Amino acid sequence: MTDLSVEPLEVGPGMAVTLHFSLELEDGSVVDSNFDSRPASFVFGDGSFLPGFEAVLKGMLSGDQSEFLIKPEQGFGQHNPSNIQRISRQQFDDSVEIERGLVLSFQDAGKTELPGVVVDYDAEDVVVDFNHPLAGRVILFRVHVLDVVPAVTH
Repeated sequence: MTDLSVEPLEVGPGMAVTLHFSLELEDGSVVDSNFDSRPASFVFGDGSFLPGFEAVLKGMLSGDQSEFLIKPEQGFGQHNPSNIQRISRQQFDDSVEIERGLVLSFQDAGKTELPGVVVDYDAEDVVVDFNHPLAGRVILFRVHVLDVVPAVTH
């Protein structure tokens, strides 16, 4: 009699992964979750997930569930004070109502869109934070791997 059982495939390079996940802050607030909606699918290494998140998924099997604490260095990076810029109020269109928390879109020298959050302002200047909103934060990454299959390449 031959054994036709197939070894389950592990999350890793060359694999397409389907999963449910959530990102939570240390205070328990949920930043993002798809547990109550469609699962996410990605090819390991395609850039859909930050390397630190992929690293903890590596080796997981279909059906596995776990949670991981992702430190800023492996997640969204440390908060960098040099990413906070003071911009002359004259640079903004008069129709823009400047207020704290307002997310604005800027372009860098390479014409790449760059979001920034207004953190302060006065009559002369607007202070904009270009750090990722989750920079400097420890993230609780909960995951349930639903499927791991070889990625289809064309």
